[in-house]
Amino acid sequence: MKKFDVVTFGSAVIDIFVDTDVREKGKFMAYPVGSKILVRNMKFNIGGGGTNAAVAFSRLGLRTGYIGKLDADFGGRKITEMLKRENIEFLGKMEKNPDIVGGYSIILDSRENDRTILTYKGVNDDVGFSDAEHDFKTKWFYVSSSIGESFRTVKRLAESMHKHGVKIAFNPSEYMIKNENLKDFLKICDIISLNKEEAELLTKKRDLLFGLHELGPRIVVITNKDKEITAYDGIRKYELVPHKIKIAERTGAGDAFASGFVAGQITGKSVEDSLRFGLEESESVIKHRGAKIGLIRRKLK
Repeated sequence: MKKFDVVTFGSAVIDIFVDTDVREKGKFMAYPVGSKILVRNMKFNIGGGGTNAAVAFSRLGLRTGYIGKLDADFGGRKITEMLKRENIEFLGKMEKNPDIVGGYSIILDSRENDRTILTYKGVNDDVGFSDAEHDFKTKWFYVSSSIGESFRTVKRLAESMHKHGVKIAFNPSEYMIKNENLKDFLKICDIISLNKEEAELLTKKRDLLFGLHELGPRIVVITNKDKEITAYDGIRKYELVPHKIKIAERTGAGDAFASGFVAGQITGKSVEDSLRFGLEESESVIKHRGAKIGLIRRKLK
């Protein structure tokens, strides 16, 4: 039987980065209707919360598996090659139907280095219970954002693993929170890591940390871009201020922070040290273009 330190579940997509000269106006990037806009640069990378976390864990010396669904076309082949290169065991399904399309994201970068992401989930939302390999053991199960059939599958997997002592880490997205009822799932989570806007969608309590902790997770971590990171473990509150650094691109920052923090917990580090490592991981990522390029290679075990 295969044995892992951590198995991740979530999306795998081809990220297409598009640079234009469009500037931000308030909280918007506006593209004139009927115009043709010159693209200054375009770059392809592999993204998706499930594979971003898997690569982070594997580069830190953890035995890592990934559960997801891939298409048999260009995207699926590139993702499979990347998983092998990063020493990650694929525990999902390669869809053989040539008409099935994988996941793609178009990242529209502004002149101010923020971005808007257009995401097509494709097969990522259709991971059935039978699509996942079950003959393995893991100490941790890391769940990134998933909806539809994929959420029903990951919930069933997580509930079964939880009964057998596996620890559950959760990094949801805004669209997952809006589309799925997470009440029962939160009760079995050991860790939840999310940003302030996502936290506000999950609890109406004035204190977001305590409000989320009451929903079930043993440790709650909330990020807020370049503002203070906060955490609560049921005993004390932790705070950490990000450094002022030059940002190349923010895609993958949340995945990097969450997986860095969880890796710290997997390897027995304190909450404080885990927060510091999560921040180091995310700040390394945002110095580069692409969600995986800046992920740290270091043996934590």
